[in-house]
Amino acid sequence: MALSINNNIAAVNSYRNLSITQNDLSKSLEKLSSGFRINRAADDAAGLAISEGLRSQVGGLKVAVRNAQDGISVVQTAEGALTETHAILQRMRDLSVQASNEGGLSEDAKKNIQSEISELKFELTRIADTTQFNGTKLLDGSYNGKFQIGANEGEVIAVAVNTAMSASGLGVAGVDVTTDATDAISATVALATTGGGGTVTTATTGSLTTTAGFEALNGTITIGNKSIDLASIQYGKDEDASGAVDVADYTATLKNAISNALGIAGTDVVITAGNELQVTGPAAKSAVADDVAAATPKFTAASGASQAITIIGEAINAVSTVRADLGAKQNRLDHTINSLNVAVENLSASESRIRDTDMASEMVNFTRSQILSQAGTAMLAQANQIPQGILQLLR
Repeated sequence: MALSINNNIAAVNSYRNLSITQNDLSKSLEKLSSGFRINRAADDAAGLAISEGLRSQVGGLKVAVRNAQDGISVVQTAEGALTETHAILQRMRDLSVQASNEGGLSEDAKKNIQSEISELKFELTRIADTTQFNGTKLLDGSYNGKFQIGANEGEVIAVAVNTAMSASGLGVAGVDVTTDATDAISATVALATTGGGGTVTTATTGSLTTTAGFEALNGTITIGNKSIDLASIQYGKDEDASGAVDVADYTATLKNAISNALGIAGTDVVITAGNELQVTGPAAKSAVADDVAAATPKFTAASGASQAITIIGEAINAVSTVRADLGAKQNRLDHTINSLNVAVENLSASESRIRDTDMASEMVNFTRSQILSQAGTAMLAQANQIPQGILQLLR
């Protein structure tokens, strides 16, 4: 090989190999210090794309677990309140059974029993109105929550409480153990026309000039095979969009409910000047006596101790159904959380295999690069000494 001083090929070669080794050593240090095999797209373009997709799934599933846990908290809040609702209804039923003991109770004793029942009804409504989760009412009959329990769109579980757990929603608002079934019926039930239209007027204990009077209405109005339980009507809607719920809104709610349930015109439901509710039945198809009777509205009061036992029993069954549904949803959410956690674990393992550094393997590469770097540095120093031999020729 010719000796030259302008181009030291051996040194250039040593420098090139040392640069490659230093670059490999730098990458090994980066991977070992960060813990990631892929620190930039250039490290593994396809692997980076797959890894980011898996990260999205894992992140979404972790949030979904928290969402499902929120769902369990909602269910537990509602079901916990209904535990007390059940206890109240059971107590009301016990009191109704006690009030049915006609031979051993005076009227004053019945009034005392009714006093406790009335307070319990107020508490039922209070619990329904005040049970909330993060500002959302759970037991007023309007709750319909959807919980995102997956990383993708549409993966939801719905939790709904469609029955108001208030006294009126459960149909026990009109329970009165001090009265008989006939006490709340007007003395006069007459046909309005020879064509078969009929009216029935219900005497009320509350004034229909106040919202409380509407909520105190109880009993069932029947026309033919259609009927409506007045105690089941849910008030509180702003019917005229005035921004406030008042007597006018209660009046509209009452008329609409009766009209829709019985299939009659809203004008056939009237609150008289005497502060009474009047319902006019439709005209019969003919003057046949059966048709006339079928068109005549009939009113049955929902009161009396014996009737109260049946009414409260139905309310207990309604609450039991809601609680059973909530319990089933809670169990489902528990299983959902377990499933999500397994998915998070497996997807995280997949993402780790792509993205994370195999520390043992990388230490082998690091050691190799470190040795080559030291050797390359030594060889570059030796190569730089080669031109020094030319000086011997110049002496």
